[in-house]
Amino acid sequence: MDSHTEMGLNTRLAHFGEDVKLEGAIAPPIFQTSLFVFDTFDQFESGIVGNPEGPPYHYSRIGNPTVDLAERKIADLEGTEECKLIGTGMGAITVAIMSCVESGAHVVAVDTCYGPTRTLLSDYLKRFGVKVTFVSGLSADEVIEAITPETTLIYLESPSSIIFRLQDIEAITKVARERGITTAIDNTYCTPVFSNPVQFGVDIVIHSGTKFFGGHSDLTAGAVCTTKARMDRLAKEEVNLLGSILAPFPAWLLMRGLRTLGIRMKRHQETGNIVASWMNEQSQVERVFHVGLPNFPQRELFEKQMRGSTSLFSFEPKTQDKERIMRFVEGLELFQLGVSWGGYESLVVPIYGKPDDWLEPRWVIRLFCGLEEPEDLISDLRQSLAASGL
Repeated sequence: MDSHTEMGLNTRLAHFGEDVKLEGAIAPPIFQTSLFVFDTFDQFESGIVGNPEGPPYHYSRIGNPTVDLAERKIADLEGTEECKLIGTGMGAITVAIMSCVESGAHVVAVDTCYGPTRTLLSDYLKRFGVKVTFVSGLSADEVIEAITPETTLIYLESPSSIIFRLQDIEAITKVARERGITTAIDNTYCTPVFSNPVQFGVDIVIHSGTKFFGGHSDLTAGAVCTTKARMDRLAKEEVNLLGSILAPFPAWLLMRGLRTLGIRMKRHQETGNIVASWMNEQSQVERVFHVGLPNFPQRELFEKQMRGSTSLFSFEPKTQDKERIMRFVEGLELFQLGVSWGGYESLVVPIYGKPDDWLEPRWVIRLFCGLEEPEDLISDLRQSLAASGL
């Protein structure tokens, strides 16, 4: 069903691209194959060179029917012409960034972006003569003022990692397009359920499919969404040469997760707002970083470019005593100590550091609320707050 413009999100998640039912099977098949063979040399030659009139597949490192279906679903959700699935979220970020830089290029990036992304920009790409300027992103003017004649990419993450700062996407992309600069954004937090950055002028949208897309903590995946023209170049070079395309089975698992994405995001939003509001009232908490709170400092921008919030947020405890913070984290029972987020289970991770505009590093505790009952999660937080002396 590709005629879908009038359909709602959950209907599209369930049906888009699935007109053909192989042998009547309601779930699409997994094409668990490394290659595709041809009946004639003409077919082989046409398929290898990527002739649009020829066979669509020849080697799963380049393309696969199972992966292709998942890609078309995500592109439909994001409102882009194309999507390419990569083996991990960091792989998708790397592929997207590498496609926008060359020796001597300059990148403007949000300083509170995902940690490995910052390492890629500041350390790894330095080997190849790529320079980067990190900004808070709290002001569009700050981002724009960091642009140099060598700038080829502005990298955004809204909300950003750990302290969830927003950027004015529309104001930034307007100037970037006027100057011929590519913009890319990590949209993992929002998913297409809560934001479509291309509506605000972004060129490349990136996702870690490991998180909300998958939803079950049993796969790793990344997605790059953009125009057909840009994807043709990216697929021919970065994706093809780095050999990073997602395999068929995790792509199938990803589609399984996508079917429930809409209802899971609604639940995550409800739970996140309940738990974050409770945390915001606790005497042991200095401040809560959650875009869904009415007192979120960038509330107006949130309402402009997001349709909802999730259950990922953090808080700064009033005490900065490491021992008490560790007692609190280890005393939690439903919140398990672990990285990542976006699955069914609740997670906690303490982080010591600071954005560039803080005078000194601080302990911040990140919480991800899974699909448990919010009242039970609050009870868990309450007992550990009391027992730890936080």
